[in-house]
Amino acid sequence: MQIEILSKEELNKFKTELIQEIKQAIKSDDLQPKEWLRSSEVRKLLKISYGTLQNLRIKGLLRYEKVGGIFYYAYTDIVQLLGEIGNS
Repeated sequence: MQIEILSKEELNKFKTELIQEIKQAIKSDDLQPKEWLRSSEVRKLLKISYGTLQNLRIKGLLRYEKVGGIFYYAYTDIVQLLGEIGNS
């Protein structure tokens, strides 16, 4: 087994490259949205209140699935709703 001694510059270069690779991996994960979002995620995404989200459900403007007391919304439905709002 051969032992190699690294300089501080080499370690800093390695650290910088590693951090950049991690950042790129995280960004690529963010580009793929979740298929289903919870109410809190939808409210944050649309920047709306709980009451507004409830009104969208009641009026039938945003479809949802309720599982064990938790509302889930399809990401595609949210994108479609945003498109309809933008075109009106």
